[in-house]
Amino acid sequence: MINYKEKLSEITTLIFDFDGVLSDGKVLVLPDGEQLRMTNVRDGYALQLAIKKGLNIAIISGGRSISMQKRFESMNLTDIYLGIDNKMKTFHEYLNKINVNPENVIYMGDDIPDYYVMKESGLAVCPANAAEEIKAISHYISKFNGGDGCARDIIEQVLKVKNMWFDDEAFTW
Repeated sequence: MINYKEKLSEITTLIFDFDGVLSDGKVLVLPDGEQLRMTNVRDGYALQLAIKKGLNIAIISGGRSISMQKRFESMNLTDIYLGIDNKMKTFHEYLNKINVNPENVIYMGDDIPDYYVMKESGLAVCPANAAEEIKAISHYISKFNGGDGCARDIIEQVLKVKNMWFDDEAFTW
């Protein structure tokens, strides 16, 4: 098994699943069919800071919801792929679009639909409450559950290695 910390400085791109990673995986279905999810503001801050620092950030999710789209747009996240049935295809299309090799990518997933994309990414990471099959292939398992700061955890580690975490720019919005 590789030491994931040694590869953090090579990371240029972070891709996240949504349900179970950026949310706790629970869905509240409203009478009109809209599905609401809980997210963590610390994850949101870290995502915005990573974008501001020049990292590529993308979401690839099987879920689809107007509220999800609006949340990401409010954070200036432009690479949002919702309602995706074939994550591997979208993963390759996105990497081709931004001209990045898989070894420079962290993919954070939590369940079976993320498995093959994680296997192909430079670093596979997951929340503490991920499925056992996902934990088994992960280079790093966050101590935080999905929707409870796991995205911030890995983004913070990447930015700290690059000396971009706690600087004057982090305070200007």
